Amino acid sequence: MMALATVHSRGALGLQAPPVAVEVDLAPGIPGLSLVGLPEAAVRESKERVRAALRNSGFAVPPRRITVNLAPADLPKEGTRFDLPIALAILSACGMIPAAALAGLEFFGELGLGGELRAIRAALPAAHAAMRDGRSVVVPAANAIELGFLDGVQGFVACSIRQVVDHLTGHSRLDALSSFPPQLPVTMVADELGDVVGQDNAKRALLLAAAGGHSLLLIGPPGTGKSMLARCLPGLLPAMEQQAALDAAMIYSAAPGHLGRYHYGTRPFRNPHHSASAAALVGGGAPPQPGEVSLAHGGVLFLDELPHFENRALNVLREVLETGEVHLARAEFRVTYPARFQLVAAMNPCPCGLAGTPRCRCTLESIRRYQGRLSGPLLDRIDLFVQVPALPAHELMQQRTGPRSAELRQQVTAARSRQQERAGTLNAALGIAQTEATCRPEAAGEALLQRAMQQLGFSARAYHRILRLARTISDLEGHKTVPASAVAEALHYRRWPVVSDSN
Repeated sequence: MMALATVHSRGALGLQAPPVAVEVDLAPGIPGLSLVGLPEAAVRESKERVRAALRNSGFAVPPRRITVNLAPADLPKEGTRFDLPIALAILSACGMIPAAALAGLEFFGELGLGGELRAIRAALPAAHAAMRDGRSVVVPAANAIELGFLDGVQGFVACSIRQVVDHLTGHSRLDALSSFPPQLPVTMVADELGDVVGQDNAKRALLLAAAGGHSLLLIGPPGTGKSMLARCLPGLLPAMEQQAALDAAMIYSAAPGHLGRYHYGTRPFRNPHHSASAAALVGGGAPPQPGEVSLAHGGVLFLDELPHFENRALNVLREVLETGEVHLARAEFRVTYPARFQLVAAMNPCPCGLAGTPRCRCTLESIRRYQGRLSGPLLDRIDLFVQVPALPAHELMQQRTGPRSAELRQQVTAARSRQQERAGTLNAALGIAQTEATCRPEAAGEALLQRAMQQLGFSARAYHRILRLARTISDLEGHKTVPASAVAEALHYRRWPVVSDSN
């Protein structure tokens, strides 16, 4: 009887899936099962799940000393994904599964006490890594649909360990992954921009944000439609690119509690409450899990009541907005998650929200303190500041006649195509050298921008963001150059609300 066996699996470290070899040795001695290789609590508990699952599935484990090693030993192991490979390695070491049947396969799955297979987290990154290394996978049936989006993935689907063993010993065949079609993309659930009454300036800003991938801050009293405008943005965006859709699917696969909550190809819309911590926004934990900025990758992150977020939570957004990535470091883990999203934020002009009306009782100092919760470096990274005023009654009662989201989406798609052809990326993501090369305005626009820089004291970062926004305005209008009118409109959207003592 063979006393040593190895089964291949993979760990979960962000969107990476490092290979893990599950080695089992059977030796004479007091019967028992020991697990080594830096297992965390859920992995250590697999000993009891594996014992019960094997027993209740009709497999007799010999009364010997069983040592399970998860190699490499210096890689921390977490989760329940190793239950199935541990059980199979024990059966192979006992001679119940031929070693040749395990070649070229990787196994993932949590075992129930009755031997059934349950879904695991981060199955998509694991299958993607296995496919890249030329291996097939065996996964629980609950993970089958999400793997269907991997073009070319090979593998099998099982509901229990008994089915897996019967497949490996030639008694029956498992269903192939290809027999589980992926979920078709669903229509993005977004508000219809044509249903928003008035607010033409805000609608124009929303269109520009969609066309160039720019960040946007909506400022206005309560009930003026700021949240509704934000929910309209996903409906203006074109379909996701293949790589972005795959990245988003892998993020949701790796995030605890989000299995099956992402429809492939649809743009995410995340709206965390203002009580969210910094770790909830950018990710955290041990091992680090993705936060809201990564769950919004390829879509929209909407931060309502922006000044009420913790300063620390807002400040961590600064680097993410620049790089489009989150780097999380812990004592034992180094993880990077993609986080290229569109930021839409909303806030009131003052603590009560009624600034500029007779009902406002906020003092000048309280207004300045309220607006001062937003740091200058954060505001410097926002491209469009948009006033969303309260509408008079006669405008609210007007018939809705504005363009529909589908019509505007065609304009956005055309503008984005121009940007991709010119620089290979959206205007908002241009580097400094690319900005100087592709966004330089005409002479009149350059003179206008120079005067604005001198009078308003814009930073170098704001200067380049104005150029990128002006380039987006030109793309949306179909101009090959950047005219002075585009620069003037871009400068218009850099206006921060003026605090006066009229209150």
